[in-house]
Amino acid sequence: MLPLERIVVLDISRILAGPYCTMMLGDLGAEVIKVERPGVGDDTRTWGPPFAGGESAYYLSLNRNKRSLTLNLAHPEGKRIGQELARQSDVLVENFSPGVAEKLGMGWDELRGINPRLIYCSITGYGPDGPYRDRTGYDMVVSAVGGLMGITGEEDGGPVKVGVAITDVITGIMAQGAILAALYQREKTGLGQRIDLSLLETQVAALANIASNYLVAGQKARRWGTAHESIVPYQAFKAKDDYITVAAANDKLWLRLCKVLNRPDLAENPRYGSNALRVQHRKELVLILAEEFTKKTRDEWMESLVAEGIPCGPINSMESLFNDPQVLHRHMVEVVDHPTIGKLKLVGIPVKYSEATPRIRRPPPLLGEHTEEILREFLSLSGDEIRRLKEQQVV
Repeated sequence: MLPLERIVVLDISRILAGPYCTMMLGDLGAEVIKVERPGVGDDTRTWGPPFAGGESAYYLSLNRNKRSLTLNLAHPEGKRIGQELARQSDVLVENFSPGVAEKLGMGWDELRGINPRLIYCSITGYGPDGPYRDRTGYDMVVSAVGGLMGITGEEDGGPVKVGVAITDVITGIMAQGAILAALYQREKTGLGQRIDLSLLETQVAALANIASNYLVAGQKARRWGTAHESIVPYQAFKAKDDYITVAAANDKLWLRLCKVLNRPDLAENPRYGSNALRVQHRKELVLILAEEFTKKTRDEWMESLVAEGIPCGPINSMESLFNDPQVLHRHMVEVVDHPTIGKLKLVGIPVKYSEATPRIRRPPPLLGEHTEEILREFLSLSGDEIRRLKEQQVV
C-alpha cells in the first residue's frame, strides 16, 4: 500500500509550484484530479518547444500520476461541480491570484463549510496580504526579489538566474511537506485547515546560511560563481580537458587533496593550516590549485580524488547525467506508455520506501482525458447529463 492511497487531491493549480506539489502527492499514491480550463488547459501545455505527441516537455515533467478534468469554474454549474468535488476531497491545492478562488466559489471560507476535513493549500507569489499582495509571482522575478539572483553568477559578473525554476520547485516541496503535516494533524483533530505559503517567503527561507550571515553578523552577500564564501577549496576547477568540482570541506580533506596533488608544501604551509586561513588567503591559494588541476584530465583527477575519499564530480550535461550509472541504478529514468507519444521517458521518483514502491502509475494526462470518468465516478452523472454539460461548455 502506498503512503497516500485513498487520499483524494483536488488540484486547481497550474504552471509549476502547485503541479509539482500535487505530482509528488500522486507519486505517493494520492488520487489527483487536475482541474483545467476547457479548451486551454494548464499554461505549461503551450510552453515549448520541445513538444512530443502534442504535449510540451515542460507540461510532461510536472503532471504524472494525475487525471485531467476540464471544468469551467466561472460557470454556475462548474462552480457546483467544483464544490462537490471539494466536498469529497481530502486536499485542495490552488495558486490563483489572491481573491480569485473566492470569486469562483472555491475559497477557503466557503469550502470549509462544505467539508470541515479539507486541507486547503493556497500558494501565491507574495502572500495573500501585504503591499505586494496583487503582484503576479513568477519564479525568475521572485528569485530576484527574494535575494537568490543577487548571489548567483560569477564573482565579477552580473546577476544570473538558476538554470531551473528552483524557487517554484522548492515551494512545491514545501507545500507537500505542509500538506502531509496537516493530514497528520487531522488524524488527531478530525479537522482540516488552510495552508498559506508563497514563493517569496519560501525563497527567503531557502537562503539558509547566507541569510543568517547577514542577520547575525551584518555580512553582505555576494556572487561567488561555483565557489563557496565560507569554505576553501570548494568550487569547480578546469582540468586539462574539462571542469571538475572539488569539495575539500574540512581540514582532513584538505590534507588528502594536497596528497593527491603531490603538494606537501601546501599541507605544511601555515597560511593554509585551517579553513578560516584558507578563506582568508583564497585568491592566492585558488590560483595555485587552478594551475595544478590543468596538469591532468578530468577523469584522471576523478580517479585519484575518489580513491582518497575527496568529494568531487564532473559538471554533467543532460546527456551524461541521464547515462550516469548511479542515476540509472537508482531508477531515476522511467519509461511509461503515453496515448499520443508512445514510449515516454520521465524523471523517476526520488524517494524510496522500505514498505512501499512509489511508481509512475499514470502518464501525464491529455487535456480533459478523464473528464467523463471523473464525473461518473465522483458525481454519478449519466451520459445525458455529461452531454448537457459539454453543450453548455461547463466541461
